[in-house]
Amino acid sequence: MKITIIAHPNARKPRIEKDLLDTLHVYVNAPPLEGKANKAVIEALAHYFHTKKGNVILLSGEKSKNKL
Repeated sequence: MKITIIAHPNARKPRIEKDLLDTLHVYVNAPPLEGKANKAVIEALAHYFHTKKGNVILLSGEKSKNKL
């Protein structure tokens, strides 16, 4: 399953929201340095979908807010 994600690093309150276009907005506390925000996004998505972190893969957008 491929999902369009918009990451929001350095958020005050970590959460996941879905907009009208079925894009997930993932808010994480981690800063966007050295892949910390990407790791936090993967952890948040694994928790959201009730799966293991190893099952969540970033196909594109490692250095962008827009991820797939």
